[in-house]
Amino acid sequence: MKRIIIFLLSMSQMQLTQPAQALVPETRQDKNLTTVSHTSTQNTKHNSAVYSIDTQHTITKVRVAHIKKQTHIIASTYEGRILAITYEGKILWESKLSGYMNHDLWCGDIDQDGIDEIFAANADGTIYAINSNGQTLWSFRQNEAPMYAVCTIKTDQDRTYIVCGGYDTKIYYLDPKGQLVKKLDTENFGIDKPWGKTVKPEDNRFVANFLRPMSKSNGTQILMIQGSINSIQSKGSIYLFHPLADTPYLSQKNQAGAPIGDVKIVDINQDGTDELISGTSTNIKDATFTQFDISSKIQHKIQLNTIQNQIDRFGYRVAQTEVIPDQNTYKYFILFGSRICLLPPSRNLTQIEIIDNPYSYNDMWRDKTNNKIILASTQSGGTSIHIIDPTKNHWKTQFKNITPLGNISAIRRNTDHYRQALKTFVKPHYERDPLAIYLTEQTQSTPATKKVAQNIKNKYSSPVFLNYVWKKHAQAPQDWNRNELENQKYRSQRDKRKKYDYTQQQILDLILPQYEGHPGIATWGGHGNDPYYHSLQTLKEIIDASGNKKTLLIWPELEKHDQDFEWVLQDLFYPLAQYIQETKKDANIYIRTKHTFWQSIAHMELWDQMLSGQYHDIFIPGMEETTDKSMELSIASRMGYWLSGAVDSWGARCARDNTSFDRLRQHSHQMLPNHFLRQMIYSLASGATYTNNFSVDQDYMSFYWELIAKGALYIPKRNELLSLSPVFIGITQPNQRYLDQGNNVKWITFYDQETEAANPMVFSRLNGTWPGAPNTKWDFSTYAAGVKDRRLNYLPPYNHGMVLIAPVQQGIFAQQNPSRGKLEDHLHPLYKGKTIEYITDGYHYYSQDGSTKYPADKFYNTVQEDIKKAAKQLPITVTGEVAWVVAQSSPTHLRLTLIDSGYINPSDKHAKVNINTTLIKPKRIVDLVDNTQYHTSDPTTVTIDIPSGLFRFIDIELETPLLPYHNF
Repeated sequence: MKRIIIFLLSMSQMQLTQPAQALVPETRQDKNLTTVSHTSTQNTKHNSAVYSIDTQHTITKVRVAHIKKQTHIIASTYEGRILAITYEGKILWESKLSGYMNHDLWCGDIDQDGIDEIFAANADGTIYAINSNGQTLWSFRQNEAPMYAVCTIKTDQDRTYIVCGGYDTKIYYLDPKGQLVKKLDTENFGIDKPWGKTVKPEDNRFVANFLRPMSKSNGTQILMIQGSINSIQSKGSIYLFHPLADTPYLSQKNQAGAPIGDVKIVDINQDGTDELISGTSTNIKDATFTQFDISSKIQHKIQLNTIQNQIDRFGYRVAQTEVIPDQNTYKYFILFGSRICLLPPSRNLTQIEIIDNPYSYNDMWRDKTNNKIILASTQSGGTSIHIIDPTKNHWKTQFKNITPLGNISAIRRNTDHYRQALKTFVKPHYERDPLAIYLTEQTQSTPATKKVAQNIKNKYSSPVFLNYVWKKHAQAPQDWNRNELENQKYRSQRDKRKKYDYTQQQILDLILPQYEGHPGIATWGGHGNDPYYHSLQTLKEIIDASGNKKTLLIWPELEKHDQDFEWVLQDLFYPLAQYIQETKKDANIYIRTKHTFWQSIAHMELWDQMLSGQYHDIFIPGMEETTDKSMELSIASRMGYWLSGAVDSWGARCARDNTSFDRLRQHSHQMLPNHFLRQMIYSLASGATYTNNFSVDQDYMSFYWELIAKGALYIPKRNELLSLSPVFIGITQPNQRYLDQGNNVKWITFYDQETEAANPMVFSRLNGTWPGAPNTKWDFSTYAAGVKDRRLNYLPPYNHGMVLIAPVQQGIFAQQNPSRGKLEDHLHPLYKGKTIEYITDGYHYYSQDGSTKYPADKFYNTVQEDIKKAAKQLPITVTGEVAWVVAQSSPTHLRLTLIDSGYINPSDKHAKVNINTTLIKPKRIVDLVDNTQYHTSDPTTVTIDIPSGLFRFIDIELETPLLPYHNF
């Protein structure tokens, strides 16, 4: 149980209110509460204009409930717990629920006793009803599709119903006991239709993005449904219903600039009839909020991108808007990332007032009774909630200067401690020199980062800082007779972010000077929208002029796999790869793809020349994991491609929208990139040698450059890794359903209960229907990776060792005599003769001779048992909420890297390190950076703590060499 801490300048003692006996919720005891007096540079007293309460949980959603004539804060944690909190900071109770995330919360009185009940729309497909004591009253579930929205509504007969809906595209009315009263199929009245040539869902169906009651001046209520069909490309529509009606009395398409990520119901002009305020979930280019008057049926759109230079231009944010009193009038109160924007009733953006803050927040709610604004935790893994009283003086100054208590302070403190300890670190003499790691990002943006980079350049050979070159111009089609390309599609394809107006010579004049003063350059060669930013000849000219310097050509989002793209491979990519090999230039093609590319498309026939290893020294697997929910698969598949010998290197990337697993709620504006730092360390410790990051607080991120340079972070060669399971998955020609599910992630209305039940898959729940949903028990992510949901598993546990997803090695599905050789030939000698392969097309498992097909929901037990058994052949395994890697750094030394796995909900972790004493006998276990030594009375296990948001670099010295014949 975690302790609850609140910081008050009054230094008064907190006491915990004991809940009644709960049916489901976890009960809390006084001993689990620690009261701490804290003096801060900011005012944290609860009667201040701005103050904070540390809950010891990452809070993602906040609401208010009326309980016993008082208003209390209701909060949902990242893990799906519900908390009730007083404004004085007492945690009244915690309700554990399913252990999966809640997509929506609502508080409403359904039994007319003056006390609100709480309703949670859970990602496991359940609506939970909770009373004011934290007890679960009932739950409602129709299927496994995530519930996404919930509210209560009154009929003209003064009866109250709960209304809910989710990814099954249905709307449900429930009575106060949780019994189904009515079901609406959205396909019967939806007005939005999918488009395009890819596989798309049925027309008119939509997901209830928001359900909210709206009051009218005559005292009645109507139901507002905000419906969505696509998480990125469709703005959705508004539907207004009389309660229990079969069809809406008004349907209107949203006029916002992008999908809706927030809805607030406010009676702005105090006439008794509510207005609807909705805000987008998108980047700044399309950011808007709209005000909809249900009487006039007019939508007023306010374009926030017109003030982009004032509000931190880049990032993916939800525009959350409320209305607050302002003397005799009102103001719009807009939370947009790390900014609060105050707008007058005229909505004139030239009169906007902007209050900045060092952090962005997960949610906002207004307590109308007490006129307070409640902010959920900071998006960087904070554990506090924050209360703003906009009626008090100095609230703007206090908000601007707020420093979140709890976990954010701990993360910064932990990082500073470890970074300080690094100053005295000396690389062990028995370890080889660090590998060359290439940083392909905008790295030196501040004086501090320039100083760090220059110091590294002066003293160390790695990392290597490539000059990242971004250019707006592409080669004009007429300059290279693009209209003569044989493929009609790519003859006319263009990328909207580029101007196609330069000649070849202008392109060369732009790019070639960028080599000067740098060891090389990294630049986009094209994009999935248009691979041809330049002609093949122009790319050759760039490479020819590079001398002996590095050229990294990046192609983002190459996820297409049709005949047209196969033509591009033969016309552009393979000839370019061959040219680089023939000229022996130091150049590479960095394939920065998305979704399930490296465990599906990259194993298709069109990529055979890369898969075979023919261009092992040219292609580099990378990822752009935005919109995705399968990060534990992508790292296993990139590593599998690399360890098979198909490629010599692989890369990792961090970007603002890394956290956008649910594009309808893009709270993806983390200002403290601790999650980036840990992701980079895990990827590098797993063997990545290229990073391609978007710049966020590079002063903070430069820590990992120093860890590389000094050798504290050990980047292994292929044959040094010892944390791989001997069991691996061989990918054959991907099944079409798997390809569609894994790479068609923007449409969100595919769910069909019968189809899901009839199609159990090895890799499942990958399309847009499943944000935060539980993985099936037969899914690889569950039994192999050890992750339970489709969310942000960038740092997966793989408790039995990393289970690689690799090219097929044996049988009829294997390539014949590929130049890459055999997987075992590239691994540590420990694996010789011990690997076990299971073959899949992503849907079923297959025998090596192809004669037998095994269903995923039955055969997974066999694979799971072999993974567990094979783990006994590893020298070390690790359990606990950590990511881990083991590599042999010398005959008598192992490197163990341990990382806090809470991506945006970090916390103190305890890793149980299991030692196979039949293989190794540790002599000494020590953290090489801060010199913490670990002793154990049990030679088979040791527990190692990892502070919140941190990592440890452990050296395990052995009494005798492990496989002494291994060539170090």
